[in-house]
Formats: sequence, C-alpha cells, structure tokens
Amino acid sequence: EVQKLNQQLEEKNGEIQQMINQPPYEKEREILRLQKTLAEREKAQATSDVLCRSLTDETHQLQRKLASTAEMCQHLAKCLEEKQRKEKGNADDQISTERSHQVFLQLLYNETSLQSLICNLQEENRMLKQKVAHV
Repeated sequence: EVQKLNQQLEEKNGEIQQMINQPPYEKEREILRLQKTLAEREKAQATSDVLCRSLTDETHQLQRKLASTAEMCQHLAKCLEEKQRKEKGNADDQISTERSHQVFLQLLYNETSLQSLICNLQEENRMLKQKVAHV
C-alpha cells in the first residue's frame, strides 16, 4: 500500500512538473478552466443551499400542519367521545324510563288482575252464599 501511495505521489509530482514546464498560455488556460470549474461548483453549491433552505422551510411548514392536524383530530376525538357518552347516557336514561314504564304497566296489569280476581272471588262468594241460603 505504501508503494501504491508512493506511485500516486510520483504521478501527482509529475503532473505538477508538467504544469510548471508548460508554456505560460497553457498555464493560463488551465487556470481559466479550473476557475470555470470552481465557479460552476460554487453555483451548484449555491443552488443546493437554496434548495436545502426551501426544503427545510417546507419541512417545518408541513410539521406545523401535521401538529395542527393532530391537534384537530384529538379535539374531534374528544368531541365524538363526549357525544357518544351523552348518547349512551341518553340511551341509559331512555332504557331506565322504558323499564320504569314496563314496571308501571306490569304493576297496573297486576293490580287490574288482582281487582279482577277479587271481583271474581266476590261473585263466587255471593253465589255460594245464595246457594247456602237456598239450601
């Protein structure tokens, strides 16, 4: 690996020596080419920076929207939960009311049945007394 690195170093030294030995116009041309490459890279970097800032801003905006949406969802979930609780309470109240009505109707029916039974027994008692009186 050291030999490989030494060989690369020698190649670079050779390139440097070639540049030093080049005529001045060749050096100038190489300098212009390198400057142009540098300008292109700087322009690309500036564009990249602008895009990164733009994406960062958009990311922050989307995060705020997501937080807002999550908050709204939580609020709606609480509202739905309260509504369901109220409806359940109303349903429980309605069920209680219906049960009360059923119990009342059952008691009324039982009372009517008892009165009817009493009337029947009284009628039977009256008839038996008539028979006893007849006998």
